[in-house]
This record gives sequence, C-alpha cells and structure tokens, in this order.
Amino acid sequence: MSAPLKGKVALVAGATRGAGRGMAVELGAAGATVYVTGRSTRSRRSEYDRPETIEDTADLVTEAGGQGIAVPTDHLDPAQVRALVERIDGEQGRLDVLVNDIWGGEKLFAWDTPLWEHDLDHGLRLLRLAVETHAITSHHALPLLLRHPGGLVVEVTDGTADYNGDNYRVNFFYDLAKTSVLRMAFALGHELGSRGATAVALTPGWLRSEMMLDGFGVREENWRDALERVPHFAISETPRYVGRAVAALAADPDVARWNGQSLSSGGLAQVYGFTDLDGSRPDAWRYLVEVQDTGKPADTSGYR
Repeated sequence: MSAPLKGKVALVAGATRGAGRGMAVELGAAGATVYVTGRSTRSRRSEYDRPETIEDTADLVTEAGGQGIAVPTDHLDPAQVRALVERIDGEQGRLDVLVNDIWGGEKLFAWDTPLWEHDLDHGLRLLRLAVETHAITSHHALPLLLRHPGGLVVEVTDGTADYNGDNYRVNFFYDLAKTSVLRMAFALGHELGSRGATAVALTPGWLRSEMMLDGFGVREENWRDALERVPHFAISETPRYVGRAVAALAADPDVARWNGQSLSSGGLAQVYGFTDLDGSRPDAWRYLVEVQDTGKPADTSGYR
C-alpha cells in the first residue's frame, strides 16, 4: 500500500531536526497524521540557536503525504506535555505511535572528560533533557496510546544495547543517558506488552544531521567531501533512513515480535527491505565493531 499508516496518529517528541525530523517525515510519507514537538519555532529559538523549526518539520510531513501538526512543547514541563496529549485526544481521539526522540544535549557534554572534571550543571541538565523528558512524555501519552490495541512506542537513543554494553560512550553523563533510554524501552516492553502495545529502543547509525553536516563544513549534496578528514564517515546515513525504520515498524502487524528489544536502522533495513535515500543500506553498528573499532582502514564494502 502506498499509505499503510493512513488513519494512524503519531507523536514525534523532539522533531525539530535530525532523526526526529526524519522519522516525522517518513511517518507522514506513509500517510500518518503526525504531531511534531520541540522548542525551536519560527518566532523563538531554543538555546541551540539553530534555524530549524518544528513548523518547518510539520510542513515537510505534509509535503510528504501526511498531515503535520506543530505544537511547541517543552517536555520538561509536565503541564505542557499534558496539554499536548489532551489536544491530540481532543482532535484525534487516539494515538498509535509515540516516538520519544527528545535530546537537546549536544552542547552540554565534553568528550572524554571524567565525571569529577565535567561541568556538573551541564551534566545534570543533559540527564534531565535526555531521560526525564522521556518519562514525562510517556507518563502522559501512554493512556491515550493504550486506548486502541497495537500501539507502538519508540525510544530513540545512540547505540545498540550490545554496543553500549561493551563500550564507554563519550563520558559519564552521555553514557548514562543513552543507556538509560535503552533500559526505558526494556521496562516499557514489560509494562505495555501484556496490554496490547509494543515498546522498542531504536538507534540510527552515524547520522548526517544538520548539526553533523555543519560540523564537517559540508551539505547533504557534497557530504562525501568530509571523508578526506574523517574516512569512516563513509558509513553515515540520512535522518530519513531511521525514519523509514520507524515507518516499517509502525506498519508491521507483527511488530510485537520486537517488544522490549534494542534495534538499529541498519539492522531493520535487512529485515524490512527499505533503503536510505541513495538506495543503499548502511549497517553502521556492525561496521563500527568490525571495521572502525578494530583499527582497519575505512571500507564500506559489504556494509552499505
């Protein structure tokens, strides 16, 4: 079917840019009505001070074939989240997909800096943005999602359970945040599975987000120019790739088989057959383990 999610309602919390935007757009491309939230609007920027806005994301969802609805929301404020869910209930009467992609921590962590040397306020703010927001959002949204059987919750993180279980990720605060989100999906799987819904953790690979491209001084059109400086960036993927993973999960009548599990865009592409925008299927986490982390030269043969 060209619109397998027609009639379905999704909330992508944290959809201003990056993976959140990619997931919202692909849910729209599958026909869903998608509520997109964030703190960066056309009238007010968040502390990120970047140009992307949730209104832009909503427009992209609609252009893709769905209905995009932007709702400015600070997910650390329970009252705002409660009002958001009440609005969805009032306008749609249902919620079929909840994507918890709230993050906001890029400017709050220092690479390879031990806990006792790291800015404590920044680290605690990161944990609040990356963990507390997800708990607040699920607390208010899950009763609506459970109203109809077959609901899906996607907890978005960085790294699979296997990879993060074996590897120290960036620093104490970052490591704790990303591992906590993995555990959230596991716990929600236990709480939702017997009630007719599914929860999973999902990670993109090396994401060509707006911020990543800016950091490398390239655009999506010429992203390979960054390979001279960072050769392993060759395994990277667009935000739409993980978006297609979410859309595939949401359209799968047997999605409960994944309940409580840790999944990746590259791994799901092998199961569902979707590709990135360029027709490739990058499998970043397998590449990182087998190529990058073993010190081999960059070579994506067999990995995308």
